[in-house]
Amino acid sequence: MAHTTVPPIPAIIVLLASTSWSAVATPDFSPKLQERQLPKAMRSEMTERPCVTVGRDNADFTGEDNRILQAAVDYVAHLGGGLVEIGEGEYLMHDSLHLRSNVTVRGVKGKTILRKTASSLSALALDGDFGEEQITLVDPNGFAVGCGVAIWDRGAGGFHTTVARIIGRNGNTFAIDRPLMSDCMVHNEAKAATVFPVVSSYDTEGVRIENLVIDGNKEANIPLNGCRGGGIFLYRAFGTVITGCLVRNYNGDGISFQQSNDVTVEDCVSQDNAALGLHPGSGSQRPTIRRCVARRNGTDGLFLCWRVRHGLFEDNLLEDNGQFGISIGHKDSDNLFRRNSSHRNKASGVFLRNESLGMAPHRNRFEDNKIADNGGPEIRIRGEVNDLAFVGNEIHDTREDRSVGILIEENVGPVHLQDNTIEAQQQIEDKRASGRK
Repeated sequence: MAHTTVPPIPAIIVLLASTSWSAVATPDFSPKLQERQLPKAMRSEMTERPCVTVGRDNADFTGEDNRILQAAVDYVAHLGGGLVEIGEGEYLMHDSLHLRSNVTVRGVKGKTILRKTASSLSALALDGDFGEEQITLVDPNGFAVGCGVAIWDRGAGGFHTTVARIIGRNGNTFAIDRPLMSDCMVHNEAKAATVFPVVSSYDTEGVRIENLVIDGNKEANIPLNGCRGGGIFLYRAFGTVITGCLVRNYNGDGISFQQSNDVTVEDCVSQDNAALGLHPGSGSQRPTIRRCVARRNGTDGLFLCWRVRHGLFEDNLLEDNGQFGISIGHKDSDNLFRRNSSHRNKASGVFLRNESLGMAPHRNRFEDNKIADNGGPEIRIRGEVNDLAFVGNEIHDTREDRSVGILIEENVGPVHLQDNTIEAQQQIEDKRASGRK
């Protein structure tokens, strides 16, 4: 008689359960239809990226000056980009916070303060030659390895000023991390000073700067020009976004970006800086500046430098600045200015600079702006510029010493004026010969 072995009941249950679970729970890891590789990487977008915190205590990185901020930024950058969150408190800046591609730096709104330290100044003891990577100082006090430094002479302003970091020392001679941009000659009053942007971004893509207070400590620092400096400064920093930042008391420009395409500046305040409030320049194409305030700056509120084209400037407030509210000039064509307010600036509310035909700011459009109580003609148009449009603007001069609403000078080409409300001693003063209207 044959015998059949029957497994115990619990073993049968385990076997059936195992078979059923395997059939139901096999995961499908295959790519979904919407998944795409990134444009410059052999992978798709990740939902979780590096994120670190920085603070004076209780953070991933703890410290009180630019070194700890830089360590966090560099760590995240080496992981391919991500977020650095800086806690509230004041951080002393002996050098710029140098930003890296695809890194977001975010502070606590109104409470994360990056404050520049006092500057030191010395004459050069030896000529600094173009391309040289060291300087020799008469007085080295206040200069140290790791500090930011600027070098220039009377003939080396603007982009010829060198801004670098000190990376070594031998007595009165200091090594710097980039070559001198020009000859800086002793007989031409060559100098070095520990001045630099508080936050800077060079040769980057995809940087974000959010919710920082930048304090330039203006009273304790000598000036640095806006081609190489600012509270926030960008150079060839493509696609940068600056949002929710306050830049104050810098001995130079508030926010300056040069040769940087597709920059967005939103919901920022630039005030009480020594020079320009907002300075897009040097070929920066397609900028967007919206809902920003530039007030009580030493010169212009919003200054378009050279070759700023196809920009959008909307819903900004430009008030009580030391020169023009909005200044536009050299090859700054095809921009749109709408719903801005330009009030109580020392000179004109809108100023188009005197440029020849090939260099003039053609085809700019101003619509629905409010321009009032500025120090000169509310709008002054100079140079051989063509095809400007002013549509739906409110232009008022209610001061005791009233001026002109719109001044159009002799060499200006066609200007389209439509539906503007003008209240001034003289609404429009047009100095052009007939046939150029």
